[in-house]
Amino acid sequence: MDALPIVPPADLAPDIRALALRYRRANGPVMSLVNRLGGTLESQMAVIPARYREQIERLTERALDTAYGVAGQGARIPDMGPRAPVLAAMATGAAGGAGGLATSIAELPLTITVILHAIRQAAREAGFDPEEAWIKAECLKVFGSGTPLHGDDGVNTSFLSARLTITGPAIQKIITTVAPKLAVALGQKVAAQAVPVMGAISGAALNAAYLNYYREMARIRFALLRLAEVHGAEPVLEAFRAAAEPPRITRA
Repeated sequence: MDALPIVPPADLAPDIRALALRYRRANGPVMSLVNRLGGTLESQMAVIPARYREQIERLTERALDTAYGVAGQGARIPDMGPRAPVLAAMATGAAGGAGGLATSIAELPLTITVILHAIRQAAREAGFDPEEAWIKAECLKVFGSGTPLHGDDGVNTSFLSARLTITGPAIQKIITTVAPKLAVALGQKVAAQAVPVMGAISGAALNAAYLNYYREMARIRFALLRLAEVHGAEPVLEAFRAAAEPPRITRA
C-alpha cells in the first residue's frame, strides 16, 4: 500500500513550496558554470597531486576553525549592499587563480571566510543572532548542505532539534564532519582555476557561484528553522522533503 502524500498545514504550504523551488534552482546555474569552465569533474581533480589534496583537507578544517571569528568582524563593517559579498568573493578568487595551483590553495581560507560571512548575514536576515552558539553551529552546518558541484544533499535537514547549549567540543565535531565535504568542493574549484591567468577568470566566477550557492542554502536553512519554531520541526521537515523531492515518473 502506497504511503499517503504529506500535506503541510494550509498556512505552511505556500512557504514550503517557495523554499522547495529555491532549493531546486540552486544547483542549475552553478553546474552549467563548472561545465563551461573545466570539463568533467574527474579531469579537474586529476590536475591536483595527492599531496595537494591532503593539504586542501587540512587547510579547510583549520580555516573553518578560525574563520568564524574573522567573519564575525564583518558585522562591524558598514553594510555595502547585497553585491558586496559577491564582489569580495570574486576578488579573492581572481587573486588566488592568478598564480595557478599554489596561490589557489593559499586563497582558500579567505574564500571560506567570505562565504561564512554571507552565511551569517543570511542568519541575521532571518531574525537570528549569529553570535549565539547554536546559530553558529547552524551556520557551520550549511557547509555540509551538499556542494555546488553535486546535486546530492541540497539542504541537510538534520537540524531543528532544540536550542541546546553548544560547547566547544560540539563545534569542533561539526567542523570535523563538514570539512571533508567542503574540502572536496574546494578541491574541484582549485583544479578548475589551476591554470595561471585563465585561473584568475575562473577563480572569480567560481567564487561568486560558490558564495551564491552556500548563501542560498543558508537562506533556505534559516527560513525552515524559523518555520519550525512556529509549526514544529517534524511537519516542516517532512513537508519540505516531500516538496523538494523531484517528481517521480510512474508507469500507467
